[in-house]
Amino acid sequence: MASEAAMDLSIVVVSWNVRTLLEACLRSVYASLAAAPLAGEVIVVDSASADGSAEMVRERYPQALLLAQDENIGFVRANNLGIRRSRGQHILLLNPDTEVVGGALAALWEYLRAHPEVGIVGPKLLNPDGSVQPSRRRFPTLATAFIESTVLQQWFPKHPLLRRYYVSDRSDDETQEVDWVTGACFLVRREAFAGVGLLDEALFMYSEELDWAYRIKGAGWRVAYLPAAQVIHHGGQSSSQVVAAQHIYFQSSKVHFFRKHHGAAAGEALRWFLLGTYAYQWLREGLKWLIGHKRSMRAPRLRTYEQVMRSGLKSAGRIS
Repeated sequence: MASEAAMDLSIVVVSWNVRTLLEACLRSVYASLAAAPLAGEVIVVDSASADGSAEMVRERYPQALLLAQDENIGFVRANNLGIRRSRGQHILLLNPDTEVVGGALAALWEYLRAHPEVGIVGPKLLNPDGSVQPSRRRFPTLATAFIESTVLQQWFPKHPLLRRYYVSDRSDDETQEVDWVTGACFLVRREAFAGVGLLDEALFMYSEELDWAYRIKGAGWRVAYLPAAQVIHHGGQSSSQVVAAQHIYFQSSKVHFFRKHHGAAAGEALRWFLLGTYAYQWLREGLKWLIGHKRSMRAPRLRTYEQVMRSGLKSAGRIS
């Protein structure tokens, strides 16, 4: 990690096979930097993309620092690699499937400068159609984890636990303190993570921003949401290329978080519960397949759920 900050802002973008989106992302970043009185650097960590992403960066954005990897090292490890090479006072972690709107970078940077007690600030995320993409969160309880992003959320989409978790009781147009913001885009103060360490590399992807905010907030810093800064997020474009792995990484990362911060019993309870929900879904899809209902749709779902169950959700690290 850089020992001394030589510039205002470092922007770290981790990419994997999303060339077109990455190009749009970088175009928006440089436009936002040009409109702001900031000294900034852009660091692109490419995890062995096969779509020419690294070549595009070299040709069209030679001013960026490109760290091209020979293998997919994972989202978390790649971000840490970029952070270690960064020189900025503040570090922006930005997904490649995002586009910075206007002066969002300056707004986020100015907010941290004006609020020295804040360690992390995130923007308002927008869907491509301009609607708001919820990005504010409260820390999850074990009960929340049993519902959120499981089959139970399909049954109880407006459950009070979910409303609390998604901060649905507060306007998304209001600047506010939150527990954490989702990882598509957020700005972190170098001082804030200097005392707690980098992202947890036991995770390959998912829950890394939750764990980081939990540690940073536990060290006495605040986390803020700034709707005046806006970023478009296309969402899940890299992970959607490998559906079973997406499920495994997402759920095993949740288990890791609860095991790490709430104890082994909580982690194991969650792990077995989640495996049970996938077993239920496998049986449900299997029965529908047996009676001949939309077999072409059921077959890949059966394979996905089977792979999740075989994984045991035991590790949040890279799937071999």
